[in-house]
Amino acid sequence: MILEIVASYDLWIWHAFFGCPRSINDLQVLDRSPVFQELYEGRSPKCEYVVNSRKYSIGYYLSDGIYQKWATFVKTIRFPQGPKAKLFVERQKSVQKDVERAFGVLQARFAIIRGPARHLEKGELDMIMKACVILHNIIVEDKRDSYGLTYDYEHVEGTTPEPNVQRDHHPCYSAYLCKVVQVRNPEQHAHLQSNLIEEIWSRQLERQISQP
Repeated sequence: MILEIVASYDLWIWHAFFGCPRSINDLQVLDRSPVFQELYEGRSPKCEYVVNSRKYSIGYYLSDGIYQKWATFVKTIRFPQGPKAKLFVERQKSVQKDVERAFGVLQARFAIIRGPARHLEKGELDMIMKACVILHNIIVEDKRDSYGLTYDYEHVEGTTPEPNVQRDHHPCYSAYLCKVVQVRNPEQHAHLQSNLIEEIWSRQLERQISQP
């Protein structure tokens, strides 16, 4: 069974989705995962930033080459050409190792998820993984005295959650579809990657100039 996580540089796990069979690939896991559900429904935290003098309003994750070209993903360049692209790939790989470290730390801390499942039921495996993720985040939080953010553990699900339908408050269907189109925009993906390449290159030049 596959565990999908989103982790930051300090190994804090912001999102975890567990329960898909190992026989499917990353794209099929993404289709089942609720990782972008709050973004589609307009309930995600506000995110605004500037890259290469251009404003963006959707956060992004570093991802492998298998993922699709969405506005929420920044992928590496398979065959970088030129110094700008090569520097971008170097920085991308160095930061992307954080999520791999998070998987490694989870297995190193909790032997129960390091070995075979031993004929445990799917529900038991889900509770075990959820408990390990919660304990892992408690350890990470304990090491940060000024940690002021909280984690919604209800997002650690073993299956795709049921739609949240309420009588007085629900996302507009047209707005929902517009947000889906915005997230899955390949042109936005290309623009963001291009601007990141230029931003990283400009900062590198500034550091070189400032050095005595």
